[in-house]
Amino acid sequence: MSPFFIKAIQLLLSLSFLIILHELGHFIPAKLFKTRVEKFYLFFDVKFSLFKKKIGETVYGIGWLPLGGYVKIAGMIDESMDKEQMAGPPQPWEFRSKPAWQRLIIMLGGVTVNIILGFLIYMCIVFTWGSSHANGDDITYGFGVTKTLENYGFQQGDKLVSVNGKPLFDDRDIGKYLLLRDVETVTVKHPDGTNQTIQIPEDIGDEIFQSGQMMAMQYRYPFKLDSIVEEGPADKAGLLKTDKILKIGGVPVTYQTDFVYAVNNHRKNDSTAVITYERDGVVKELDLILNEKKQVGVQMTSLEKKPIITHDVEYSFVESISKGFELGYWTLSDYIAQLPFIFTKKGATSVGGFGAIGSIFSDTWHWPSFWANTAFISIVLAFMNILPIPALDGGHVMFLLYEIISGRKPNDKFMEYAQLVGFVLLISLLLFANGNDIYRWIFE
Repeated sequence: MSPFFIKAIQLLLSLSFLIILHELGHFIPAKLFKTRVEKFYLFFDVKFSLFKKKIGETVYGIGWLPLGGYVKIAGMIDESMDKEQMAGPPQPWEFRSKPAWQRLIIMLGGVTVNIILGFLIYMCIVFTWGSSHANGDDITYGFGVTKTLENYGFQQGDKLVSVNGKPLFDDRDIGKYLLLRDVETVTVKHPDGTNQTIQIPEDIGDEIFQSGQMMAMQYRYPFKLDSIVEEGPADKAGLLKTDKILKIGGVPVTYQTDFVYAVNNHRKNDSTAVITYERDGVVKELDLILNEKKQVGVQMTSLEKKPIITHDVEYSFVESISKGFELGYWTLSDYIAQLPFIFTKKGATSVGGFGAIGSIFSDTWHWPSFWANTAFISIVLAFMNILPIPALDGGHVMFLLYEIISGRKPNDKFMEYAQLVGFVLLISLLLFANGNDIYRWIFE
């Protein structure tokens, strides 16, 4: 089976699992408060359903449009915009007839399930598969750094000693720390054996993001070409995966990070890199025209089976609770930390839809990776759904909190207009994000 379909199946399975549990988060409290649920759907049933069956007062079904799912709760202004039902007198089984605190619990149910589920999956992952780490000299060839970090005193081949005065659990996370977390100092061991503590500016994350190289510090390994991206710049220039890369822009390259560094800093001009390579014992040179993102279009692999030494850690049931909670917390924290990047020109073009989400899955079936990605998506869905935007759960929560605090309920006409505005906004964002995916697929 092709990698594309493996990724697609994982994405569909993950989203289906999360959508059903999210909607159950609304369904169960609604039933507990004796509120009628008219529909429970996985995916949207625009015009028709792939499957549906009525059990009791609820129609359970699967729609054909895999953009989410929903429960239709009687007497609630939602995406169905059922004005006819809302025009009639309130009935005791309807959402609008319930006390505000009950309505609030119903609306918070989906987000609550997603956030708990994300943390729970992380706990199960570390309990089942444990974790691994590499520190100090375990990173055999040290780290390669970008020009941005070189400007602050980092050197190629540095090894990590500490961050903010403390060693990291896993030194491989240093790129994420610099981009998204509060880092004041980093102590490194230079290739000559000396240690240096480097002061990190407060805006280092933004500086790294604007440079276009998100992971400014990555562990190094001696490399060879693994594959050439079809119709990519290297393919068009005639480079073969059996070629041995010697220099870029006249600068020798030994490690994969040297390759990336030279492409970014030693080009012939803005769009051209000079590649010196060896083929069949003959040294040759070619001019390679980069794509819009200044990419070469090659995949690299390590010449060594184990370029770093990793240590496996197993966790007891109690330890996995703490470690899983830590993973969930930092997943949410890191996601929130990167949101400001979206509101920049560069960040807006990097926003992705279902294609971007699907790309995080492995192109081979790997259960630890699948569940880790599912946990990540669950936490992201929880955060996105609680944003105070009409048509999202957070929009309903915002109006309910207003009602509880002020004692006044927004009128139905206002709620209808707010729901419509929110729906249009969400559709626009959905089209924009997936449009970016399509653009990248066609032109990059």
